[in-house]
Amino acid sequence: MLKTWKPTMAGILNVISGVFFIIGGIIVVSLLGEPKVAMPWASYAMYSMGFEGEPGSPFTTTIIIILGTTIVILGLVSTLGGICAMKRKLWGMALAGSVSTFLTTFFLGIPTIALTAISKKEFV
Repeated sequence: MLKTWKPTMAGILNVISGVFFIIGGIIVVSLLGEPKVAMPWASYAMYSMGFEGEPGSPFTTTIIIILGTTIVILGLVSTLGGICAMKRKLWGMALAGSVSTFLTTFFLGIPTIALTAISKKEFV
């Protein structure tokens, strides 16, 4: 079987995107004491739309926890998919990682989906 650079490159892009979003999600969740710092646009947007959530309220804190956790999960899927792509194992997981990268960083996700889909035959 001929090994090309395509799955390796897709894996590298997935891992880069995943690590950044894992770190970013952890930062967002860790700044819960200061929602104005963590996600100022979210707290003020909810407040200006008339939701119950003033900056620092339990409602706003819950939204920030949900968004931060989602970011971390998408980053983990991207990272695991990238590792699978570099090892050329579990094509489905590699593709899921590419889709997760697309959901977080579309300009990195489009090439990773294409490279992973094109190189399906290289996976065991």
